[in-house]
Amino acid sequence: MEIGEAAYKYRDLYAELENYEKNGVPMHLEGSPASPMQIVTAHMIREEGCYMRDYVMDEKGYIESLIFVNINYDQAKNPLNTPEGDTIERQKKYIRQSLS
Repeated sequence: MEIGEAAYKYRDLYAELENYEKNGVPMHLEGSPASPMQIVTAHMIREEGCYMRDYVMDEKGYIESLIFVNINYDQAKNPLNTPEGDTIERQKKYIRQSLS
């Protein structure tokens, strides 16, 4: 059985995310903690839209967390499900605090 191009893409995405997880990088999908499998599954079943990665860096420039946001979803004004009116920087700070 031949694996399609999309299957390779999802396999590679899973391997990449699993590596982040093994290195202690927490991941979020639409504002909630998520595993590599949950993120890959969301990519596979999405009917419309696509996910944008948001890398949250620490003071030394290392990846502190990885956030996936559906950029075509109704939450475009508040993608991380934080209190209304927050800026992206404040939303990232909110995520950092929730990881502590």
